[in-house]
Amino acid sequence: MAPHLRCLPSAFHLFIVVSLLLNGVVYCKTLKRDVKALNEIKASLGWRVVYAWVGDDPCGDGDLPPWSGVTCSTVSGSDYRVVTELEVYAVSIVGPFPLAVTNLVDLTRLDLHNNKLTGPIPSQIGRLKRLKILNLRWNKLQDAIPPEIGELKQLTHLYLSFNNFKGEIPKELANLPELRYLQLHENRLTGRIPPELGTLANLRHLDVGNNHLVGTIRELIRIEGCFPALRNLYLNNNYLTGGVPSQLANLTNLEILYLSYNKMTGVIPFGLAHIPRLTYLYLDHNQFSGRIPDTFYKHPFLKEMYIEGNSFRPGVKPIGEHKVLELSDSDFVV
Repeated sequence: MAPHLRCLPSAFHLFIVVSLLLNGVVYCKTLKRDVKALNEIKASLGWRVVYAWVGDDPCGDGDLPPWSGVTCSTVSGSDYRVVTELEVYAVSIVGPFPLAVTNLVDLTRLDLHNNKLTGPIPSQIGRLKRLKILNLRWNKLQDAIPPEIGELKQLTHLYLSFNNFKGEIPKELANLPELRYLQLHENRLTGRIPPELGTLANLRHLDVGNNHLVGTIRELIRIEGCFPALRNLYLNNNYLTGGVPSQLANLTNLEILYLSYNKMTGVIPFGLAHIPRLTYLYLDHNQFSGRIPDTFYKHPFLKEMYIEGNSFRPGVKPIGEHKVLELSDSDFVV
């Protein structure tokens, strides 16, 4: 049996490779499945990506480096490599989501953000069982968010914001036990926010702002012990009704609560001021009334409380200067 050779002196490189190929031995190549998938993707992408993808092997071959945005790893105990990361963003990719991506079943990171992808996310996305980070924000993707995303049990970061998704938020997203960051803002999502999301023990950031969602916060937090790790809750610019329930104070890790531009009513419960690290509280442009309890003005961490556009009693004052919080991928991706 011929020995497996990994790193060879360049002077003998061509001779040895030819010899090994003639004898039917694979020379530290990338898995054919991944080579085929990447070449199919290459054929569907624009020139800005293709010009940097040189050679037959996406993971690099001899003196050629790996294709730009492609990261590979050698499979333990073997002589072949698989593609583990694909990052092709901000290069004006036009057209449908490349179906061949779903054949890269060893992917842990898929980042195609800030392109011009259209159409739906294919249901075959559920094949990527090892995926931890899925970033498709800032595209033109549409139709419903596929429930098959709920099969990606290792997913920690899901970014689908700034697209044209419609329909309801699939409750299957509650089947992602490792999920930490869920960004669905700036879409056309309708219906109620699934309260099942509250069972996600590791969820730190939930942003569903700027959609067409309805319902109440009381419905969202109805499951006992819900959202135990949640720090940032963005519900702004929707059609939420009802009041701020006192039970919201049970989300003791909250730092940002963004309720602006909804149709919420009632008074603000004083218990909300007992959330230890509440830092930003946006209540503006709703139909709240009454007064703001004094405990809010004595809160040691509260930097901003914005109240404009409500029916609070005269004399109720904001805290700090309001500014829109803009958070980039780099604030969340690890």
